[in-house]
Amino acid sequence: MATSNLSRKTGVIVGDDVLKLFNYAQQKGFAIPAINVTSSSTVVASLEAARDKKAPIILQMSQGGAAYFAGKGVANDKQQASIAGAVAGAHYIRSIASAYDIPVILHTDHCAKKLLPWLDGMMDADEAYFKEHGEPLFSSHMIDLSEEEVDYNIETTARYLKRAAPMKQFLEMEIGITGGEEDGVNNEDVDNNSLYTQPEDIYNIYKTLSAISPYFSIAAGFGNVHGVYKPGNVKLHPELLSKHQAYVKEKTGTKEEKPVFLVFHGGSGSTKAEYKEAISNGVVKVNLDTDLQYAYLTGIRDYVLNKKDYIMSQVGNPDGEDKPNKKFFDPRVWVREGEKTMSARVKEGLVDFNTANQL
Repeated sequence: MATSNLSRKTGVIVGDDVLKLFNYAQQKGFAIPAINVTSSSTVVASLEAARDKKAPIILQMSQGGAAYFAGKGVANDKQQASIAGAVAGAHYIRSIASAYDIPVILHTDHCAKKLLPWLDGMMDADEAYFKEHGEPLFSSHMIDLSEEEVDYNIETTARYLKRAAPMKQFLEMEIGITGGEEDGVNNEDVDNNSLYTQPEDIYNIYKTLSAISPYFSIAAGFGNVHGVYKPGNVKLHPELLSKHQAYVKEKTGTKEEKPVFLVFHGGSGSTKAEYKEAISNGVVKVNLDTDLQYAYLTGIRDYVLNKKDYIMSQVGNPDGEDKPNKKFFDPRVWVREGEKTMSARVKEGLVDFNTANQL
């Protein structure tokens, strides 16, 4: 069982427990879905799916998702909404996660160079939480400097890992651009060659970061694209990941077949065969967002279409002009329909990634 070696079996896990879970995932051939959450509703939809499928899960907030958690009416010119929303979301997830009896990794998503003040603010909160509780508020963060020069990317990531290391906090970094568009970051027009990471870069990153801390993962590009596109428009090459692992193994002399914790970005719309091959090559985390946004919509969309005549006014429907409609327009009713369809799609991912029944 995935929790057998964890010091904390349920709720938000950190440090060595995350390390042990990632190692176990590689040994058993599964990856953990990372779900972008933007509200308490998307949080519980994800937790419910993982509980029902007896699986660990990663809940993550993007910079835009964190700002939404704070409220769209809060100014964000200095990342204050994104910082406040991420911290509020983290405390909420920590408060509710243990009720679902599963281990949860609490993560934040892409942080480009222009968003580093957001990461700084969250790490300030991590250090304050660590001072009081002996662990960081978040299990991990992602720093994404893949659009910058490789040397700057590695040097800056190393600087942040040095800050995270005393808290045993994980840091995910990206090398090789993920194409497409997500959360205001648009890479739809980048050169296709930028979507594929070279083994030499992976080794250079591994050598630099492993000298600081073992708590890191690498999102290596193998043709990944955010969003969902027509079949054939995206050329994924997950077999490249095995070359990265083999190169690092050769250069370091380690006995481990898969020394690097790899991350699969742009997971929505990929085939089950692509997931399977990527996971077999050491991927421990797969991001899902676009598919889940659409899944959440479908439940609410279908409810509104099916109950249209019951939500056009507070009183009066096909059953009678004096019949009240409160039980139909109560947000707890129609929002729940979105949670159900999102949860069903998360469950599908847990099966696809072989995460189901690992607890």
